[in-house]
Amino acid sequence: MIEARHLRVLRAVAATGSFSGAARELGCTQPAVSQQMKSLETSAGTRLIVRTGRETRLTQAGQVLVRHATGILAGLTAAEEEVAAIVGLRAGRVRLVSFPSGSSTLVPAALAALRAAHPGTRVSLVEAEPPRSVGMLRDGDCDVALAFRYDGAAGGPGEWEDLVVRPLLVDRLVGLVPEGHPLADAGEAALADLAEESWIAGCPRCRTQLVDACAGAGFTPRIDFATDDCPAVIGLVAAGLGVAMLPELALAPVRTDGVRRLAVTPAVSREVVALTLPDLARVPAVAATLDELVAAAAF
Repeated sequence: MIEARHLRVLRAVAATGSFSGAARELGCTQPAVSQQMKSLETSAGTRLIVRTGRETRLTQAGQVLVRHATGILAGLTAAEEEVAAIVGLRAGRVRLVSFPSGSSTLVPAALAALRAAHPGTRVSLVEAEPPRSVGMLRDGDCDVALAFRYDGAAGGPGEWEDLVVRPLLVDRLVGLVPEGHPLADAGEAALADLAEESWIAGCPRCRTQLVDACAGAGFTPRIDFATDDCPAVIGLVAAGLGVAMLPELALAPVRTDGVRRLAVTPAVSREVVALTLPDLARVPAVAATLDELVAAAAF
């Protein structure tokens, strides 16, 4: 295998016309140059330099190798500088995927802080709910995934055991009823008190959790509407078309005119986390993105 250090020696010999000149240019000894050239000729499988008296000249193979060495070494130098920029967070790219309520709450603050601290780092964002977002991470389609899971949900603690998990927050679910509802001023209610209501459900994972929570309270919810859009859920509730349960994180950035919030018992919550692969966690730009997401969740 031809090594870059050998090519640098060959180029120095070609430029100076001698081993001693190459040694002076490279800051090493003449025997070291001679040894490097022998190693290079062994790797190439042919003579590269012919020495006749005080004259040193390149063979045809040596001339070809010097010609290519210039481009190879220039490319290697550029690659080294680019990697150094990434390591120093002067450059880099992070592909982030998040569920919608994370995109509207945690992500903006985290990315603003990241840009302020490391303006050379670029972050792209797409939206996907878990488990699709987690699948994208495992398939190499993103570098960081914001995800959530509910207490006692299928998959359990082992669902992310192959990933690096950075806990962000515990997100409590609250009940939503229209302003004219009999429980509107109660402030809290048992889930069983809403057994006869029409329900408005959210994303598939949230819908599954709703059904499971209601089953635990002794009833099956009558789901008349289902939408992934949080403002649409609020609008349907405000219009008196049903009740709902949504995470507090989803409610934070939207108006809730016409609805009242209820603390539901037994309490239902979800764990919100940032996920990445073990190898990616050592990439400086990814590590910085995870740190900023943790910081954003602390507020």
